[in-house]
Amino acid sequence: MIIPSASDRIVVDSSGWIEYIGAGPKAEGFAAYLESQAILLLPSIVVYEVHKKVYREQGKGKADEFVSQAFGFGDRLIPLTLELAILASTMSLDAHLSLADAIIYTTAQKHNAHLVTSDAHFMNLPDVTIL
Repeated sequence: MIIPSASDRIVVDSSGWIEYIGAGPKAEGFAAYLESQAILLLPSIVVYEVHKKVYREQGKGKADEFVSQAFGFGDRLIPLTLELAILASTMSLDAHLSLADAIIYTTAQKHNAHLVTSDAHFMNLPDVTIL
C-alpha cells in the first residue's frame, strides 16, 4: 500500500468509493486515500457508477450526499473528453479492460495519478494499488 502525500495524485475507482460510502470490509483501506492530503481526482464515469450503485442499494439520500461531495471537486472532476475517449479505447484493447475500467485507468495515467482499486482487472498494470 502506498501512503499518499500532499503532492501525490490519486484516482480511487468506483469500487473504492462504494466500499467507503457503504462502510464495506475494505472501507478503512480506501479511507487512507480518500481522506488523505493527496490530490484526489474524480473521473466523471466514477460519479456515474457510484451514484447508480449507491442510489440502488442505499437510497437517494446517500447518493445525493456523494453527488454533493463530487461537486466540491471543481477542476479535479475529470470529464470524458474526446482525447480521453480515444486513449481509453486503445487502452481497452491493449489491456483487455471494460469501457469504464479503461476510462478510469486512462484518466489516472493521463493526469499522472496513481489508481487505487479493489478490482482485479487492473492487476499487473503500472501505477495501480489493489486493496
